[in-house]
Formats: sequence, structure tokens, C-alpha cells
Amino acid sequence: MTDPTVEPGDNPERPGELDPASFPSNVELWESHAQWWIDGFTAGADPEYVEQILPLAAAELAGARRVLDVGCGDGQISRLVKGLDESATVVGIDPTWNQVSVAAQRGGATGFVRAFADELPFPDASFDAVVACLVFEHIDEVDQAIAEVARVLEPGGRFCFFLNHPLLQTPDSGWIDDQMIEPPEQYWRIGPYLVEAETIEEVELDVHIRFIHRPLSRYVNALAANGLLIERMEEPAPPPGFLALAPEYTEAATVPRLLYLRTIKH
Repeated sequence: MTDPTVEPGDNPERPGELDPASFPSNVELWESHAQWWIDGFTAGADPEYVEQILPLAAAELAGARRVLDVGCGDGQISRLVKGLDESATVVGIDPTWNQVSVAAQRGGATGFVRAFADELPFPDASFDAVVACLVFEHIDEVDQAIAEVARVLEPGGRFCFFLNHPLLQTPDSGWIDDQMIEPPEQYWRIGPYLVEAETIEEVELDVHIRFIHRPLSRYVNALAANGLLIERMEEPAPPPGFLALAPEYTEAATVPRLLYLRTIKH
């Protein structure tokens, strides 16, 4: 999860955004910028993972025996789950060689495989839990990927689904400190939430990451169509460690950045 600042680009349809067609493919971008993710979001570097995501994942995946980590990156959630139960089978998949190779070097799980979410290389009902953490924002074939999650889950299995909050992290959303009115107002502006949009965001200097925004109903309906019914929903406030690093967000502490859904296969 990031707070990207988009530099003016060359997208004539949406001024101020970079044109996705002028960039390499999604996988190529992630291959180029894998180290940015590994350095900034793993091994305790990111307070949102340390204080919020990993504890929630540990609680939600406790007791799982056969776990698939979709879009595993360097494998930190895979290692977390394996640490909960050393006898569990935990497999991570990611389409990016530079992520999978680091995951394999760091070890701690049953294994890591280079694969795409919409073509999972596993038989039906192979797992009793699947987790995807901040991954589906980058996946084109969302319906097929959700169908694949449902296919490899056994009946009664859980899908632990972490997303950048689709409403409150919509493109062009952000904290507004409006001093032009009397009295001044502060509020969170919501961008064009209902519009599915592909954006390229410069999250750091010369680091470009592709995001696909979809309204929450798009995900919920795809989950339901594949027999994955929501059992639990969490919208946690940003954790203290994040707010300490981003003091401009202190006033927006009531605006969640993360959405978590637990679904059960029926």
C-alpha cells in the first residue's frame, strides 16, 4: 500500500495521469521494480504490514493446513503461515521472477512457483485456504482469477482477500485541507469511484506501478458468482506506525486504507 504522487503525464483522456499504453506490460513493470517492493514493504520495513496486515493474516489463517498465497511477492505471508504450523503445506505463486527468486532464497515455506492468478497450476480442491494480499489491484483477468481461487479451494475453504480500499483509495481521492471557505474544512475527497480505471502511478522517482481500480461490487459479485460468500469484513484504521511516518494523515485517521474480506466456499 502506498501513497503515490502522480506526475503530469501524457494521457489526453485524464490529464495528470500517465498513459498506460506508453509503458511496458504489467509483469515487465513488476520485474523492473521488484526490488522497490522488497526493500520498502518486507522484512519489517513497512508499518502497515508489521502492525496491521500480518497480524490480521495470522489470525485469519490460523488452523489452515494447505494454503496458497496468490501474488506472494517475496513470500512474507507464506512464511508467516508456515510459522503458525510447521506441518502445514504453504505454496506461494507470483508471476514475477525477481519476486519468486527472492522468496525462494528467503525460504520458510513449502515452495514458490512462478504462475499467474488466472491460470493456477493446481488440481481442484487442493487447498483449504487461499490468501491474496494487495494483489488483485494489479490483475487484468479478475473474473478468471477469482474463478481459479474458487476452483482450487475445497468446499468450506476460506479465501482471505486483502485490498487497497476500493472506495477510499479510488484514483484522485485524497485528503483536502480547504482554506478557501469560511470556516475552513478538512475532508477526504472521493474520486470517480464507479469508473473502472487503469492507471500508472509513479510511487517513487522513476518507479512506475500499474493499478486497476474497480468498485467493490465488481469484486463481491465475482466472488458470489463463484460460490465465495462473504463471512467477515474489516476496514481497520491506519495503524500508528503509518501515521507516525505520514503526519499529514493524522487528521484522516478515521479513513481506512485497507479492506479485508473473508469468504467461504459453498
